Amino acid sequence: MTATHTLESITAELRSDDKVKLAGVDVDGVLRGKLISKKKFLSVVESGFGFCSVIFGWDMHDRTYFRELLISNAANGYRDLLAKVDLQSFRRIPWENSRVGQDDREGVPFFLISFYDPNSGEPIPPCPRGLLGSVVKKATENGWKAMAGAEYEFFNFRETPKSLGDNKGADLEHITPGMFGYSLSRPVQNQEFYYGIFDTCKKFNVPIEGWHTESGPGVYEAALEFGEVTMMADRACLFKYVVKSLGSKYDITPCFMAKPKEGLPGNSGHMHISLVDENGRNLFARSTPDPNPLYPDLVHLSDIGRHFLAGLLEGLPSIMPLFAPTVNSYKRLVENFWAPVTVSWGLEHRAASIRLISPPTASAKSTRFEVRTPGADANPFYVLSAILATGLRGIEKKLDIPIPPLGSEETGGGERLARNLMEGVVKMMEKGSVAREVFGDAFVEHFAGTREHEWKLWEEAVTDWEVKRYIETV
Repeated sequence: MTATHTLESITAELRSDDKVKLAGVDVDGVLRGKLISKKKFLSVVESGFGFCSVIFGWDMHDRTYFRELLISNAANGYRDLLAKVDLQSFRRIPWENSRVGQDDREGVPFFLISFYDPNSGEPIPPCPRGLLGSVVKKATENGWKAMAGAEYEFFNFRETPKSLGDNKGADLEHITPGMFGYSLSRPVQNQEFYYGIFDTCKKFNVPIEGWHTESGPGVYEAALEFGEVTMMADRACLFKYVVKSLGSKYDITPCFMAKPKEGLPGNSGHMHISLVDENGRNLFARSTPDPNPLYPDLVHLSDIGRHFLAGLLEGLPSIMPLFAPTVNSYKRLVENFWAPVTVSWGLEHRAASIRLISPPTASAKSTRFEVRTPGADANPFYVLSAILATGLRGIEKKLDIPIPPLGSEETGGGERLARNLMEGVVKMMEKGSVAREVFGDAFVEHFAGTREHEWKLWEEAVTDWEVKRYIETV
């Protein structure tokens, strides 16, 4: 069980340190932070401190949004937000050495922060950690706790920021060739990097449950250890931080793009979710098999689980931009690559958007949903917020499952999900959308505006494909 940190215990922990690293999460799931002195940290740890709001006013390449949005704009002078330190997020960065104390502790102290409106004191609508916290609060009001797991696939290229700039992202060198999923021999070729990630994640309190090569040249997959949903979102975000940091030490660029290479499988970011009561009992598990279920796939799923599933299915089209947030995301969501493209579900069905995992293939206490639509490029806080919020809505409204499960050889299902980012944004922004209902207009307007910015840049871009196809022949 994770220890509870207090200001007193943290002050004692930092007695031999002179610096602290802090970071918050932006709309794209990117960590934005700074190094401060311990003296400064101790002076603001209770009150909070100012942090420039522009991190919610620009994109992942620090380009301000073409349309100024609510949080950070010229009208408010790109004011500071109030950043508050989460003491429970404390860990040490094992690959960044600090002063070593008498008990031989090592690594720069690290804390996550969340962002608040300096006037109201409330979390700003797009703050990823704040959004998830507000959804989790709804679950706890019922005496429930949400549990989650995350799986990430990612390519690894033998490239550096400089080489990527020089070759403009073309002709990338994979760290290993060929398709060799679950290989025992391929990791040996980069074993310091491979084992370094596993061991460093453990030290950084981002424990990996399963770690292997995936089908694709130089592709790895990690299953993070199952845990409480807010802790899992933190760990999912920090997992990328570990991987990218260690990659830089070996001149390797890990790539979490949804679809880095044409003709190869994409990078998924599957999320697992379940609810438990105050005694840890799985609320999705049925105590006794249903003798007359609507569908055979539901025989071991509780009524709460069925309503949760119905909420997910009804909400899925409206929350797609949270699961697939980039232009590239939709290159992964195509037929024939085990990537779901419709509103669909099924017992142990990997072609469905939502895979039900329950007896007889899993124990009752492991009953859960695997949401397979998100890519590795998605913000884990938004993804888990969307899954939990739409599921809780289904329970609250006692929704019925709207479509039958996929059959054993089916890959279809219900409504076709958005084919591109703008389709998804339009669906999300519809009046009375599920996204507006569960997250509110302020969040939807801000997030959708950031995605409109992404789409506008794409529409204005001239791609290599266009040049190669048309430069001579038209």
